[in-house]
Amino acid sequence: MTIEDKNGIKTGVIQNLILENRQKLSISGVNDVLSFDDQVVMVDTELGLLTVKGENLKINKLSIDTSEVIVEGNIGHLSYSENSGEKEKASLISRIFK
Repeated sequence: MTIEDKNGIKTGVIQNLILENRQKLSISGVNDVLSFDDQVVMVDTELGLLTVKGENLKINKLSIDTSEVIVEGNIGHLSYSENSGEKEKASLISRIFK
């Protein structure tokens, strides 16, 4: 039984998280960066809201064309949650390109 079967999710979406030595996190399947500072990065992905916590965090790469984000710093925590309510907040990208 796959995780998709267990949770009843049939999305067909492929998302990759690659964490290298707890210092570099590559995320694919990104829709938007909702917020970030040096301790928390919140990313809207195809599979839900991803929260990255740590210290000295910075976004090294943000590519809307390839739906990729690279976060660097001392990464201590990754968690997914549902998107409910978070879409209402103005996203980083929408604020930049107004």
